[in-house]
Amino acid sequence: MARSRSGTRNMRGPRKPPRRTDGVATAPVQTAEPVSRGAVEIPNSITVKDLAELFGVNPADVIRELIKSGIFATINQLIDRDTASLVAAELGFEVAEAAAPEQAEAKNGKEAPTPQATKEVLFEEDDASLLQPRPPIVTVMGHVDHGKTSLLDAIRTTTVASGERGGITQHIGASEIDKDGRRIVFLDTPGHEAFTAMRARGAKVTDIAVLVVAADDGVMPQTLEAIDHAKAAKVPIVVAVNKMDKADANPERIKTELSEHGVVIEEYGGDTPLVLVSAKTGAGLTDLLDTILIVADVQELKANPKRSAIGTVVEAELDKGRGPVATVLVQTGTLKVSDIVVVGDTYGRIRALENSRGVRIPKAGPSSPAVILGLAEVPAAGDILRVVVDEKAARQMIEQRRAGAAPEQTGRATLEDLYRQIQAGQTKELRVILKADVQGSLGAITHSLEQIQDEEVRINILHEGTGDITDNDILLASASNAIVVGFNTKVDPQARRTAEAEGVDVRLYDIIYQLTDEMRAALSGLLEPVEVEVVEGRAEVRQIFKSGRTVICGSYVTDGRIVRGGARVYRSGKLIATDKIESLRRFRDDVREVQTGYECGIGLVGFNDAEVGDIIECFSQQTVSRVVSA
Repeated sequence: MARSRSGTRNMRGPRKPPRRTDGVATAPVQTAEPVSRGAVEIPNSITVKDLAELFGVNPADVIRELIKSGIFATINQLIDRDTASLVAAELGFEVAEAAAPEQAEAKNGKEAPTPQATKEVLFEEDDASLLQPRPPIVTVMGHVDHGKTSLLDAIRTTTVASGERGGITQHIGASEIDKDGRRIVFLDTPGHEAFTAMRARGAKVTDIAVLVVAADDGVMPQTLEAIDHAKAAKVPIVVAVNKMDKADANPERIKTELSEHGVVIEEYGGDTPLVLVSAKTGAGLTDLLDTILIVADVQELKANPKRSAIGTVVEAELDKGRGPVATVLVQTGTLKVSDIVVVGDTYGRIRALENSRGVRIPKAGPSSPAVILGLAEVPAAGDILRVVVDEKAARQMIEQRRAGAAPEQTGRATLEDLYRQIQAGQTKELRVILKADVQGSLGAITHSLEQIQDEEVRINILHEGTGDITDNDILLASASNAIVVGFNTKVDPQARRTAEAEGVDVRLYDIIYQLTDEMRAALSGLLEPVEVEVVEGRAEVRQIFKSGRTVICGSYVTDGRIVRGGARVYRSGKLIATDKIESLRRFRDDVREVQTGYECGIGLVGFNDAEVGDIIECFSQQTVSRVVSA
């Protein structure tokens, strides 16, 4: 049963609440507490008209709430129970829970934990004893037409055909397969561009990168980009040499080319596994999965399933029938139906979860992809999902983010920012994305920049290539906190807009020595200045004056100048005291300094045993800038 907005209990039949004067559905925070109403029973499907009658409201109110969620429904259109529950919550009505295993246990005398009771401990730091092994999350990258999609399809087909449990989930952006009782999650991303776009937003979703290289084609430009992106993310690489079924396959050439670009395979003494595969015949696929699991074991991937869920949006869209729909990869914790989540600049209550096979599930644990329904707006790929305690906390977090104070925001790299970061111990290198017009110029610039070095700071070229500066270069710079340097090249319009939006520093040059000089000057400016001791001058003690406990050394300045500050006293060429000049006078006047050839009275702070003939040397500490060696 439900109560009207005035709080009076209704009998069965259409409910007619008092007429509202604002004409707008009242938000939940403005209504009576749900516990003051009876719980409304909602069937698995119901028309908009029947739902309005069930609540005793105008059908236009229900349609208005549906439109707010991005669902455009007519009065006679059927909507599912989850959508109807969302409308009920917005109109201030409580919905009777559908029977669930937890509720069944409660009815049998076992008290099921309430979501609120669980959330009370969700934000404590993870205890090592609570961490449990989790499946690896794998991203497949490589050059176009080298068989990334074919390889994923072959892995799915093989695991399903062999009778192992696996989800074929191309529509949700992630695939789960089972290998010998262990899960592996593959992200269906378009490539390293999307991979880096996620990282640029603060998302670190990948545990292992599988680099696909065609055996008949070799290492290509996009292969090198994928390598640079994986290295920048500090993700271990597994090389899959595909198309081994072709007659002109030449894996040895690929091994050599990879070594030339910093990817040294295990056969050559490196730490990068390489597996020969064929997506067409299925050869080597089992070895590839075994290798992925071995690399995962080395990393000891773990997460705490009992804490609040944190995940990343893989992809999202507006579904005409279901509203905003997002595919989320849960990275830690357990995401449950009815959880309140903040995702990017939007939030909502999870009203439905679907697994990789499109089946409704009550919860999703670490390394699990899941489709979520219930968000107010469509989030962006790469947005971070966090479970919060209540809607008030969600609104506060959204307000902070929209005000520019989001916890995930990070400062971008400009030459002006890096000195501050070095002082804070955040970085010891100037990261550069380098683009040039031709390969010859690129080689010359790279060689010149490598000569600029220092023990404390250095230039780290994350990626280099020829051609215009593209959106992909900006994304890599944004994700890696790097600057973009171009020589005899230009920035394409989309990349320029992205650079402005992300705050990435782009510098263009047409003379090599100007480029190297500015980079050297930049590194020199990033070096923290040092404190050095400077000897200001010396004076010979020629007379001692005593006034009570105070001893004044009547002295003659023999070298430099005498100023207040540090002082050392020498006798017969040996250091006998280190002190500080407290007073400095000429005749009866206090002075700031006394130059060579003049007499003065020097008063030391603590040393009172000076003798005629002693030498007083004064010194100061000065801050000196340093220059990076060529």
